[in-house]
Amino acid sequence: MRPASSTLLLVAHGSRDPRHAATVTDLAAQVRARRPGLDVEVGYLDHCAPRIPQLLSRLEGEVVALPLLLNHAFHARSDIPGVLAEAAARNPRLIIRQGPVLGPSPLLLDALDRRLAEAGVDPSAGTGIVLAAAGSSDPAANAVTRRVAAAWQSLRGWAGVEVAHASAAPPRVAAAVAALRARGARQIAVAPYLLAPGLLPDRIAAEAAAAGVDAVAAPLGATPELARLLLRRYDEALLARTSPQALSA
Repeated sequence: MRPASSTLLLVAHGSRDPRHAATVTDLAAQVRARRPGLDVEVGYLDHCAPRIPQLLSRLEGEVVALPLLLNHAFHARSDIPGVLAEAAARNPRLIIRQGPVLGPSPLLLDALDRRLAEAGVDPSAGTGIVLAAAGSSDPAANAVTRRVAAAWQSLRGWAGVEVAHASAAPPRVAAAVAALRARGARQIAVAPYLLAPGLLPDRIAAEAAAAGVDAVAAPLGATPELARLLLRRYDEALLARTSPQALSA
């Protein structure tokens, strides 16, 4: 039996690039379509409106806040809990639960497969993949991305999956491409492990072009797999109601 519903708040970082907010809006629409009647809101940490405090000031009851993040790094550990706690302290009508980040998940691998297929790339023993993530100053977060790459290689039979980072920590795309060529990959594609278009995906695409790769997939974006995953994380958060993680005044 599905637990009683609460407002689902999608917490996005925000960007000056309008493609970011457009992607989040499309993703929220897919979530609503999959679960009619669920109240789905979107709030941003920066750059876009509505900002999270503004949005939460007009809500009441139970809110499940899901970070639109692939890894449990700084934003999930610090920025988002801080903003949510402050909003809960200002609004006694709220009970806020922060749910888990999106990754890792088999559904994310399915979404990566979808984007590569759209770029004309299917799993093959001769194809190497650069899994291009944002990167983090937290070595533990980067280690999780490497485990995702290893699982993806094992499950799909790629010639190899090498991780690259667009910021914060090496390696960059060129180094990952060189490693795949050294392993004998005959075709190389880049799969951005990022949710929406913007500065970092554009940087990854530029580095991929400079390295002479054969294909570059689009960011994960508003795929059916991500909509399913958000609802799964939402349900998990509701089922964990007995844990002492709610934020309230």
